[in-house]
Amino acid sequence: MVDLATKSLLHDKLRFLITVSGVAFAVTLVFVQVGLFLGLMDNASLTIEHLNADLWITSHDTKNIDFAHTFPETHVKRVRAIPGVASADNLIVWFMNISLPTGSVEGTEVYALEDFTKWNFPWNVTGGNLEDLRRGNYMFLDSSAEHRYGGPFAIGDYREVIGRRLKIIGRSTEAKSFTTTPLTFMNFTLAQSLVPSELRGNTTYILVKLEPGANVEQVKAEIRRRLPYNDVYTGKEWAARSRNYWVESTGLGLNMYLTVFLGCLVGIVVVAQTLYTSTMEHIKEFGTVKAIGGGNADIYSILAKQATIAAVLGFGLGALMAYAMRPLIYKIDLKLVIPTPLFAYVFAGSVVLCLAASMISFRKVASIDPALVFRN
Repeated sequence: MVDLATKSLLHDKLRFLITVSGVAFAVTLVFVQVGLFLGLMDNASLTIEHLNADLWITSHDTKNIDFAHTFPETHVKRVRAIPGVASADNLIVWFMNISLPTGSVEGTEVYALEDFTKWNFPWNVTGGNLEDLRRGNYMFLDSSAEHRYGGPFAIGDYREVIGRRLKIIGRSTEAKSFTTTPLTFMNFTLAQSLVPSELRGNTTYILVKLEPGANVEQVKAEIRRRLPYNDVYTGKEWAARSRNYWVESTGLGLNMYLTVFLGCLVGIVVVAQTLYTSTMEHIKEFGTVKAIGGGNADIYSILAKQATIAAVLGFGLGALMAYAMRPLIYKIDLKLVIPTPLFAYVFAGSVVLCLAASMISFRKVASIDPALVFRN
């Protein structure tokens, strides 16, 4: 049975190559689409996860971390007085304009804290000292700015942010947002002074670190009591809310599902068409199997073997193609995340879909007359 399956599948090598290529294309499409989706979702909550606050206090009904709204910075004093709170600090997240040496103006997303080292943020500093941000008109800039702003920058360079000349005294890597707008880090009071009309005396978030053993729900309830016009989330809740905003408001999730569906559909059509054509060309061989006592289970085992071969080889080729595309995707400042469980899901899906496609041929072969083999 195995020989018949392999020989009939490899009888036309070009057709077999087309089958494997069709599966590989579908697998690559699934890996790339899902990987890009996961990469964007990772960026949507990346800073939240690295700040590692136990609780986040936001203005009421803030949708995600990028689109912040202000509230009085003095609220942090009420939070610090709550039993179970080890520390609490104000955080500003705000979009500002930055002037480039070329004369153009681009956007930057500013993260402003009084003490960056306390929160180990940014988490991957490749130059400079975060403590120096307190000492003047200074800023750190993430390396992603080189691609977005069209040129390199060096520590010691100057850039104008909303008309004020700031010195770049350090740089980080890997700090990205969903919007791909480069991140800038500066002192809390400096950020307030750059946008006094909206930020003076205000903050956009309060980061809370709890004491060991503190009851999270009790602390949250007390914060809500003392700050009735604010919302409070755990780090995981706030990260999930930020990710869900982009999925629900932009149609990103629907786009991913449609692309994955189309990829699977392409794979099924290619495999089904190839197996059906191959089956029709070898219809007498299948008739022989029935004539010597083979049943429908034997027939389907042959077709299943062919479908599995196409699925395994197509999956391997598709996975290699997806990995080969990662450097190209990183060059355009996107992230392709392919977690290990995704390999198992895509492999299982490839096999199941190819087996399902083989049912089209099976229905045709199952009805053939064994006497066909004896006819001219």
